[in-house]
Amino acid sequence: MLSEFKAFIAQGNVLDLAVGIIIGAAFTKIINSLVEDILNPILGLALGGVDLTQFKIVIKEAVGTIPEVAIRYGNFLNAILQFLIVAGVIFMIVKAANRSRLSKSAEA
Repeated sequence: MLSEFKAFIAQGNVLDLAVGIIIGAAFTKIINSLVEDILNPILGLALGGVDLTQFKIVIKEAVGTIPEVAIRYGNFLNAILQFLIVAGVIFMIVKAANRSRLSKSAEA
């Protein structure tokens, strides 16, 4: 069983997947910082000093130690913005890789 596991791990697809996940996790931190530290302040300034993450619809006000119940759509908008940035960058990387692959096959 151990030798089968070693063979499985040694396959190129598994190693590529592992590298992709690690790079993806690091890339996610960069995108989160881009959105939260750079884009949100600019959007907030454009919206009159409003913090996008504070956008919410309060369903029930806080009472004593019981916190409010709210739909925090500002956080949702942040997640959508982060997703669109990641998807755009991945699209550009795949497009560049395909272009590189096509140019190499045309040279051959």
